[in-house]
Amino acid sequence: MIYLDNSSSTFTKPKQVLKNVSLALSRYTANPGRSGHRLSIDAATMVTETRIKTSKMFNLGNENNVIFTSSCSAALNQAILGTAKMGGHVVCTENDHNSCLRPLEHLKQIGMIDYTVASQSCKGVLTREDIEKCLQPNTYMVIANHMSNVNGDMCDIEGVGKLCKERGLLFLVDAAQSGGHEIIDMQKDGIDFLTLAPHKGFYALQGLGVLLARKPELMQPITFGGTGTNSLELVQPLASPERFEVGTLPTPAIFGFSGGIDFVNENFSAIRDHLDDLTTFLHYEFSSLPVEIYTCVENSKGVFSFNIPSMHSTEVASYLDEKFGICVRGGYHCAAKKHEALGLLDQGAVRVSLSFFTSFSDVQKLVVAVKSLLKKQKINKK
Repeated sequence: MIYLDNSSSTFTKPKQVLKNVSLALSRYTANPGRSGHRLSIDAATMVTETRIKTSKMFNLGNENNVIFTSSCSAALNQAILGTAKMGGHVVCTENDHNSCLRPLEHLKQIGMIDYTVASQSCKGVLTREDIEKCLQPNTYMVIANHMSNVNGDMCDIEGVGKLCKERGLLFLVDAAQSGGHEIIDMQKDGIDFLTLAPHKGFYALQGLGVLLARKPELMQPITFGGTGTNSLELVQPLASPERFEVGTLPTPAIFGFSGGIDFVNENFSAIRDHLDDLTTFLHYEFSSLPVEIYTCVENSKGVFSFNIPSMHSTEVASYLDEKFGICVRGGYHCAAKKHEALGLLDQGAVRVSLSFFTSFSDVQKLVVAVKSLLKKQKINKK
């Protein structure tokens, strides 16, 4: 099997992640911070150490503002729903995932806010100017997907962050695809809220999301329940992270994320270089084939999308899986506005997503498989 669906979830896990998960399941299975005995305290200490690592990596400035959620989607929902302002306006982008668009649409339908979807005017990158022309007098937040999960298009988060600071706007960045192999500095980039998917760029476990909040006091919680603190009160605690973390934390997933941070920190440059080399090689090989390519050659960051004429993307993905044991993703990737912008509402897109553990041999075998399908379909380069 050749796994090329790492934007959905990484398949191969590094030894640091495996070791930490095993340790969590064998030694730290007590409920972290919920009891006063040694095992609970030890587990809570490990969770705190993970918060500290995360805060340092993204220059958040306060580990208590690292909030663990059930997924990156849940983190985005917390940031969007928790900061909603009656009569307000939000700017998002055509690159955004449904985890952003659906909460915004919900708020719009209940009459709380309105929102505008910024279009990308430049090839491969969404700019400050794209956002600026969508601002309205009642705009209070800008949401930007740092890297499109459809084709790897980027957002100039530094430029957009400066705009938000100048206009006094909240800035939420979805780093589900970029976290782990792109440099993100929350202070420098003016990011108020940043969301991560540890099971992607940090090669960790599913079932965990992260919300980094420079200004958690501007959010209201959207879930309520046990937090392990202020248990005699019927209202949520005021302090972060407890205000936003309801129920038992997924300790093995958090420990795995800690190991993923270690792996990424130790190999950051090598990861970026490898993804760049693989994506560039893939683009070079596919550019000579009669296929439609939707990833800019400049965006060599591990996400590559294409289509074969007259075939739906899901048909291509099924063929590659059934005939060659190659796992890619077809369809719409939970990003309706991006497919609309690319003109792919009828066909979707075949997405190849790479990881540090993808080899050049894997990519070469994909090229051979696609050539086989093209030959079968008798599609030739014009």
